[in-house]
Amino acid sequence: MESWRFSAGGSDYVLRRAPSLAFMEGRPYGHATEAALIEAARAKGVTAPEVVAVLEEADGLGSGFVMRALPGTADPKVILACDDPDGLLRGIAVDLARIHRLRQGDVPEGVPVMDYRAAIADLKQQFMDAGGDRPIIALGLKWLEDNCPPEVEPVLNHGDYRMGNLLVEGSALTGVLDWEIAHFGDPHEDLAFGCMAVWRFARYDRPALGLGSIEDYIAAYEAEAGVSIDPARFRFWTIYRTVWWALGCLKMAAQWRSGADRMLERVVISRRTSEQELDLLLLLEGEAPRAKRRGWVPSSSADERFEPMGEASASEIAVAVSEWLATLKDKLSGHDRFQLAVARNALGILEREYHSEYDFQWLGCSDELAADILSGAKTLADKDLLQSLRFAALEKVRADSPKYPAFSAARKKWLKEE
Repeated sequence: MESWRFSAGGSDYVLRRAPSLAFMEGRPYGHATEAALIEAARAKGVTAPEVVAVLEEADGLGSGFVMRALPGTADPKVILACDDPDGLLRGIAVDLARIHRLRQGDVPEGVPVMDYRAAIADLKQQFMDAGGDRPIIALGLKWLEDNCPPEVEPVLNHGDYRMGNLLVEGSALTGVLDWEIAHFGDPHEDLAFGCMAVWRFARYDRPALGLGSIEDYIAAYEAEAGVSIDPARFRFWTIYRTVWWALGCLKMAAQWRSGADRMLERVVISRRTSEQELDLLLLLEGEAPRAKRRGWVPSSSADERFEPMGEASASEIAVAVSEWLATLKDKLSGHDRFQLAVARNALGILEREYHSEYDFQWLGCSDELAADILSGAKTLADKDLLQSLRFAALEKVRADSPKYPAFSAARKKWLKEE
C-alpha cells in the first residue's frame, strides 16, 4: 500500500491507499472494513491511529482511507537504536495482547477466520502457481503438513505485527499500522511473525523484533494476556510465516508482470525469496540426522573477479549507472529518494549475479526435487540433500542480499567462518 502524509486545517493526516484498484482484487476485505477494524481495536485500548474518512469513488483517489497522523517513526534503523529497547519490547507485547482480546463480535463482518489446513493448502497452491520448483520451500510446506497443530479458539490477529509496521517515539510505541491482513486465528502466529529473522533487521542477535530476547517478549505478553505460550506452536507459526513470506516475495514479481503494480520495488523484493529460503533451512536443518548436519559446504569461487581488458562488461555498466544514480541522491526527497536506493540495490544484484559462476535462473530450482520432497520421497535424511540445499541457499543470498544478517550467521555455522 501507499502512505501519503499531508496537512489540512492545521492538522496532519495520512492517506493510505492502494496503488491501483487491480491491486485490491482477491483480498478478503477492502479498505472500509480495514478502517472499521482499526477503529474497533482503538476502542479496546490498542495503540492504533484514528480513522477520519474512508475514500469513496467520487473522491477520485482510488481505494483507501485517511487517518490522523501520529508522532514517531516506523524506521527500524532509528527504532532499534532507542535508549530503552527492553521497555519498548514490553510495550509492544502489551499492545499485542490487547489486540488478541478482540473477538468476532468486536469487529465488522468480513474478517476471515483462519483454517490452518486450508491455509497450508493455499500456500501449496501459491507454490505450484509460482512454478513449484523451489526445493527449500517445498521442504517447509511438507513440514507444515506433517506438523499442523489442532486449532484453538480464534483471536484477532493483526497479521503483520513486526518492526516496520510499528510507530515509535523515543522508546515508546505510538501506533500500530497496516491492518490489511488482520484475521482470526492462533495468537502464536502474531507472536512468531515479529520474531522472524527478516524483521530483526541489523539486530540478528536480538530475536524478538530486533529489540530483545524471545523469552522476555513472551513473558511480557503472558503477563498481560494471562495465558501460557506453547513453544511447539510458536515454532510451527515461525516456519509457517517464513514459508508465507517466501511465497509473498515470489508473488511480487507476478504483480509487476501483471501490471497491477509496476513499482521497481516489487521486482527487487521478489529477489528476497532467497533470504527466506536461507532462514527456512536454518529452522529445519535440525530435522536432519546429526551425521547429515556435519557435512561440508564447499566454498564458492563467486568472489573471484574477472578483469575485462576491452569493452565494458555488463557488470561495469551496472556499477557505472549505480554510481551516476548516487549523484542524484541530494536532489531527490521522499519516495523518489527511496526508489533511487531501490534502483541501486537492483543494479547491485545484477552486478553480483554477473560475477557468479552459476546460472541463477536454475540455481536452487528443481521441480522434480521439489515434487519428491512434497511427496515424502526425499527427506533431509537423504544423502547430500541438506548440503546441496545449504550451498544453493548461500549462493542465492550472496547475490541477492549479501548484507542480510542471517547470511553471515549461516556462513559461520556451515562453513565455520569467523
